Amino acid sequence: MVMGGPYHILAKPGEVAERVIAVGDPARVEQVSKLLENVKPVNIHRGFPVYSGEYEGVRVSVACHGIGGPSSAIAFEELRMLGAKLIVRLGTAGGLLPDMEPGELVIPDAAASFSTYGALATYAPGVHLPLAPNYDVLEAIIQEARRSGVGFRIGAVVSNDAFYAESHEFAEEWAKRGVIAIEMECAALFGISRIRGIKSGAVLILSNNVVKETPILTADKLEDSVRKAAKIILEALKRLEVK
Repeated sequence: MVMGGPYHILAKPGEVAERVIAVGDPARVEQVSKLLENVKPVNIHRGFPVYSGEYEGVRVSVACHGIGGPSSAIAFEELRMLGAKLIVRLGTAGGLLPDMEPGELVIPDAAASFSTYGALATYAPGVHLPLAPNYDVLEAIIQEARRSGVGFRIGAVVSNDAFYAESHEFAEEWAKRGVIAIEMECAALFGISRIRGIKSGAVLILSNNVVKETPILTADKLEDSVRKAAKIILEALKRLEVK
């Protein structure tokens, strides 16, 4: 067991807000932080940039969790150590339904994973943890998404650590199981949040369609969708209670 506090996110006590938006791409930290006021960086160590500021009077931090379950598990744990009580992932995913288009939003109501999924297999060997967002968070995000008028889908995603092992056949198999998108970190977030007693949720932006094998769009091409998703999350965070 690691002792002595955070090793990768070196923010000082009080610098990380109770409400956190977590993203995988450092460029997205910059994009989302522009929606906050009185913003300042509180960590740039080890490729986990964290910015804290305010959204309409509510303190919010935007943090990078890196790529995959192991990296994101470290970030979620350390953010919790620093005071986070509610973490919403704003990430990208690959669509598994033929009619899905890049830029669309997906709100996960569950996450599937493999029994050997890196981080969670260590937290709970041989056990399939309940992998779903906190209901209050899910409800608030859906309500704000409907209010915004932005199109979105609700459904299950699958978290997979092997990015380059995602084939057309792999995608079709998961689609047959009722999964609508594939990504890399929701299972770790939902599982660790459940274990540690914090709230979590997610809003994902489709960067490509895996079944149709469309090119993956980069952060700059998804900027409009990122802004829409971030506004939905921020409005939800503003209304959600943390304990």
